This record gives sequence, structure tokens and C-alpha cells, in this order.
Amino acid sequence: MTFRGTYRAMAGGSTRTILIALGANLGIAAAKFMAAAITGSSAMLTEGVHSMVDSTNQLLLLHGRSRAVKPADALHPFGYGRELYFWSFIVAILVFALGAGVSVYEGVLHILHPEPAESPLIAFIVLGVAFGLEGWSILAALGDFNRGRRGSVWSAIRDTKDAPTLVILLEDSGALVGLVLAALGLGLSLITGSPLWDGLASVLIGLVLGALALILLYEAKGLLIGEAADPQMVAAIRSSAAAHPGVVCVHEVLTVHSAPTMVTVIISADFDDTITARDVERIVLAIETQVSHQFPIVARVYVRPRDSSTQALDG
Repeated sequence: MTFRGTYRAMAGGSTRTILIALGANLGIAAAKFMAAAITGSSAMLTEGVHSMVDSTNQLLLLHGRSRAVKPADALHPFGYGRELYFWSFIVAILVFALGAGVSVYEGVLHILHPEPAESPLIAFIVLGVAFGLEGWSILAALGDFNRGRRGSVWSAIRDTKDAPTLVILLEDSGALVGLVLAALGLGLSLITGSPLWDGLASVLIGLVLGALALILLYEAKGLLIGEAADPQMVAAIRSSAAAHPGVVCVHEVLTVHSAPTMVTVIISADFDDTITARDVERIVLAIETQVSHQFPIVARVYVRPRDSSTQALDG
């Protein structure tokens, strides 16, 4: 069973996808702020802040990707891969604190001190353009996400090790929902003559962003601490190691992701007591070579000889 194609697809969102999201959000932010200045729409101002936060987030993800590929050194012998997860965690905090926080604050302020929107046609045109650009960005993110997806979208969100693509996917999803809410708020304000709906739309946008940020924080925290590789991959590594002549049984296969494309594997195995130490060394080298070849994302493989009596005592 080969995982080469699947795991290469899961390796990490392409830089192109992040750049598409960055370009789209910068253009959208400029248009939204211009429309907010003309119309006085609270929801439109909130959407402008949201797009600026998203643009900052994409810059941080690009920085994280550049840092993550630095080679290992004496200070960080396992490399800098987790920098990508660290900056993804920072992005989640920014989405929660700035995106959600500012949206709710601006919405409450507009509810307490309502101001009627002006030139609503401009606002609707900007929302339509923004929806198209956000749709372009989310299609690029979905392409990266679906290439490594197995099962439902929710299970893929829970299982993915590709933090940048997950961040962009959820950000763009929140942006599309926010645009719909902003349009509804502005439309209801025009129909009813009450600017209350515009402020309420800002609050709802903030709540949506807050919920998405909490999902991002939870997933980024797990990746930052260290998550195991895909269970199917772990089972395949176990079978591969156990199939080598001289291996009596495989006790444990421990894995941890240091980055989307970097996994460390520790195999605890019991070897035949009748073979020599040189034979054990040869088998260990064969296991390490086969696992590294079969799974390109495995950066390091450690095989630990461990007999059954030691396993029993440790248990």
C-alpha cells in the first residue's frame, strides 16, 4: 500500500494558494473601506477590518512557511517545522481578538448609536465583487484541501496536519458568511428604515468569526503540541516492520508530526534471540530504509530493540 501521492497532497497548502488569498483580501479590504466611508455602513466597516486581518494572517502564514523549511541545526536538531504550527496558532488568536472582537464591538456601537447608511448601491456592488474574489480564493484552498481529504469535510478538518490550508479555508468560509450577513443587514436596514439591522449583522459576523477562530485555536494547539500520523500510515509502518525476517513482533509504533511533511517514527520491536547483534543492526537498517522510502514524509526513523519480558515489566 503506498501513501506517497496522498501524503504529498496533504503536505501543505501551496504558496500559490496563500498568495491568491492575500491578493484577494487586499483588494477586498480597500474596496470595503472605501464603501464604508461613502455609505457609513457599520457592517461594511466590519468587513473591511475582517479583510485586513485576513491579509495580515496570510503574511504570517507565508513567514511561517519560510521559517519551517530551515534546515536542522544544533539548537533545533529536529528542524523548524513547528514554526508553521506556531504562526497558525497566532493567526487563530488574531482572528478571534481582532476579527471577532472588532466586529462585535463595532456592531454594538452601531446598535447603541445608529446611523443610516448612505449610497447603499455602492455597498452592494462592493459586496458582490468581494463575494466573487472570496469565492476564487476558497476554490483554491478547497483544491489543496480536497487532494488530501478522505471521508467527510469535518473529519478531514479534525485529521489534517496542513494548518495553512485549514486557516485559509476557514477564513474564506467565514468571509463568505460575513458578506452574506452584511448584505442582509444592509438590505433589512433599507427595507425597514432602521439601521439596527446593520449593527446586528456586525455582531453576527463577529460571532461567526469567533466560532471559526475557536476551531482554529483547538486544531493549531493540537498540532503545536504534537499529533500522531494518520492511523492507516501507522498500521502500514507496523506491518512493514513486522514483515522483516528476524522480527518476532512489533510492540509500539510511535509517530509525531513536526510539520505537515515531517514525521518522526519510533518503532519498538522484539528480535529473534538466536540471531547476532550484527543481524539486528542489518534488520534495523533495512526497516529504516524501507519506511523512509515508502513514506516520503518520514524524516527520521528510530528502531528500538525490546524483548517481550522488558515489555511486560514496563507494562
